[in-house]
Amino acid sequence: MIPELTDLELARYSRQILLPQFDVAGQLALKNARVLIIGLGGLGSPAAMYMAAAGVGALVLVDDDVVDISNLQRQVVHCERRVGMTKVASAKEQLMALNSQVTIECIAQRIESDALQAQVTRADIVVDCSDNFATRCAINAACVKGQTPLVSGAAIRFEGQIAVFNQSQEAPCYQCLYGLLGEQNLSCSQAGVLSPIVGIVGAYQALEAIKVLAGVGEGINGRVQFFDGLKAQWREFILKKDKACTICAGLVD
Repeated sequence: MIPELTDLELARYSRQILLPQFDVAGQLALKNARVLIIGLGGLGSPAAMYMAAAGVGALVLVDDDVVDISNLQRQVVHCERRVGMTKVASAKEQLMALNSQVTIECIAQRIESDALQAQVTRADIVVDCSDNFATRCAINAACVKGQTPLVSGAAIRFEGQIAVFNQSQEAPCYQCLYGLLGEQNLSCSQAGVLSPIVGIVGAYQALEAIKVLAGVGEGINGRVQFFDGLKAQWREFILKKDKACTICAGLVD
């Protein structure tokens, strides 16, 4: 039986419950959702904070890194006092201060293979905020296998990127995109990034995840959006399924 919203929750989330497309049903969907967030850096910080604030019931945080002073320019879920802490512990402290009603599970290590697949399969949606190509490909493969929707984001220099993959038979996956473009493996530590760029993309990831969970609005499934912060421009590309994709070509509903 799905628990109803308490009086406190009705008051807390009243501004989004007022939205006719969202309403109480949307809030209940968030309350009963389990979201896997991989990476608690520049993208994961705003993504996790907005999902916690919006009332997602359970967040699973995965990151094997610790907070460094160089992170604080953009990773806003962390602070000076928590330099040296694991990023998941630091993020949990901040998120619980923001919303103590959210259940937060921390995994302070890299998860791969069966462990990754188990977490992906348990999740209602995966938000990929990782910062390297190999990890993104592994997450995508696990999401395709587990039929778990994936919100993928990336940011570097003055540029951001976001895409949603719903794992339907006709839809593309992350590998369909990068099978065409080739490996994109520069990191912020190598190329730099302007702080608000990761904030824009991470918040957008939270928005798309919330829309999928609540079943509201039109998502960007099968579309890739690129943001150029220097030119203040968004571009969008329709991504077609690669029939020869090594990950999703044999996917069956």
